[in-house]
Amino acid sequence: MSLLPFGKLAPAKPRAFVPTTIDLGDWSQIAPLFDQLETRAAQAKSAADLERWLLDWSELNAALDEEASRRNIAMTCHTDDAEAEKAYLHFVEHVEPQLKPRQFELEKLYVVHPQRKHLPKARYEVFDRDVDNHVGLFRPENVPLETEEAKLGQQYQKLIGAQAVMFRGKERTLPQMAVFFEEPDRALRQEAWETVAKRRLEDEDKCDEIFDELVKLRVQIAKNAGFENYLDYIFRSKNRFDYTPADCIRFHDAIASEIVPAVREIQAERRRQLKLETLRPWDLAVDPHNRPPLKPFTDVAEMVGRTQNIFNHLDPELAGGFQQMQDMKLLDLDNRKGKAPGGYQSTLSEARVPFIFMNAVGLQRDVETILHEAGHAFHAQATRDEDLYPYRNSPIEFCEVASMAMELLGNEFIEEFYPATEANRARKTHLEGIISFFPWMAVVDAFQHWIYQHPGHTRAERKAAYLHLLDRFGGDVDYSGYEAARASSWQKQLHIFLYPFYYVEYGIAQLGALHVWANSKRDKAKALNDYKKALALGGSRPLPELFAAAGCKFEFSAPAIRPLIQLAGAELKKL
Repeated sequence: MSLLPFGKLAPAKPRAFVPTTIDLGDWSQIAPLFDQLETRAAQAKSAADLERWLLDWSELNAALDEEASRRNIAMTCHTDDAEAEKAYLHFVEHVEPQLKPRQFELEKLYVVHPQRKHLPKARYEVFDRDVDNHVGLFRPENVPLETEEAKLGQQYQKLIGAQAVMFRGKERTLPQMAVFFEEPDRALRQEAWETVAKRRLEDEDKCDEIFDELVKLRVQIAKNAGFENYLDYIFRSKNRFDYTPADCIRFHDAIASEIVPAVREIQAERRRQLKLETLRPWDLAVDPHNRPPLKPFTDVAEMVGRTQNIFNHLDPELAGGFQQMQDMKLLDLDNRKGKAPGGYQSTLSEARVPFIFMNAVGLQRDVETILHEAGHAFHAQATRDEDLYPYRNSPIEFCEVASMAMELLGNEFIEEFYPATEANRARKTHLEGIISFFPWMAVVDAFQHWIYQHPGHTRAERKAAYLHLLDRFGGDVDYSGYEAARASSWQKQLHIFLYPFYYVEYGIAQLGALHVWANSKRDKAKALNDYKKALALGGSRPLPELFAAAGCKFEFSAPAIRPLIQLAGAELKKL
């Protein structure tokens, strides 16, 4: 695919089962491989035979996953390219729907296989649990609904990716407008914020239309699988065996009691420093002492070089992993029109190498993003020797520990981007961002709890529920005159559209990352060693064990949160 920054990648291990010349976008060539696996399941007469079968299945899954990733990367890098869109949609419409029932047949064969009980129990414990769960949830009638869901998600990405404004005589994407929110000139910040808010509101109805359809589809998917509501379905679907919706509600409550007061204190200090009567939405990103915005780099090449230096200080193995990504052209980091919003790390599962996508525009946030996505990349590299494909992926709750901890560990060497005084300013910005993130996470998660527990809601009811949550968690910011922009601000959170209920994981993981950071304050070498050891486990152990391996607690109650927020607060006072 010529639109990709990297070319054809060799598999990490030579293929033993999948033909080297196969076209993985052509179902007629893929189907016979599933036929062979179905036939061979019955021929597996020993545990060793069954393990060989599992590895061939893993090889096929990795090859297909990489094909899907390549098409998604090309589409998100170039949302305005018709060929990239066509190739992506072809896979979504003509390959993935065929894959799901065939994967289900193999899972069913595995679940009842007589040799399964002879496999090493500890080795296959997590895999067995997940396959049992997936077999219990699968419904063929949901396959076309999931295809429609993916297509609606692509429509949303195309809609948001096309958003641009004329500002000060130049067309700019909305991510590019963020630089103006840090400008000391308050009138300029307000003008920029209003321009962006107005542009987002132009697509409010279209976003609502897409989301209404998504809710209908998801409710039907849950009903088809025998669930009363989508909330209960998605918890099972996401293999959330170690916590419940009720635990999430308690987490929201703990954030309200332990963290919202800290956020309001940060905001009150900001208001005093800016000498304002009230904080307005365009006052939240500017330096409170009205210093010019932090300028960590002028171009992406400089950002990459300085990030490499951070990893050189931190750990030789991690530094080598980041250098490999540069050498293999596994980075697309600059912002441009026609590029999907946000940032992500995508593993090319057959080559077993990571790819990083982001939209860098020269902000401190970009430094945080590259450290974050590099943490995900290190996770992918740490599991490179794992041959069982599902175990190369961890639960999201722990994947995000890998990335968020790397932000904090990398920040110890942020002087690579700034002189000492500005480095402390960047650390302060980062820590304040972590504390301020938790209430927003609670809003996004609680909002989705409400949405799917009230499936027949109107748009007006949805807006009212969202505003109620903003009042509870949103801090002290005055939106007078901009009520419409505030009420629709959830639409910019792509997770609500593309990855339902994938957000509380960030909160759980942020607590884990703060644990890793707290450990590093006591013993840097041990904390980093535990972190790397936990990454290498991939998804082979249950979630609480992954946290324990990294030296973290898997707990998100008020007593567990309090000392971590106190540590962050104490560090802020030093800065």
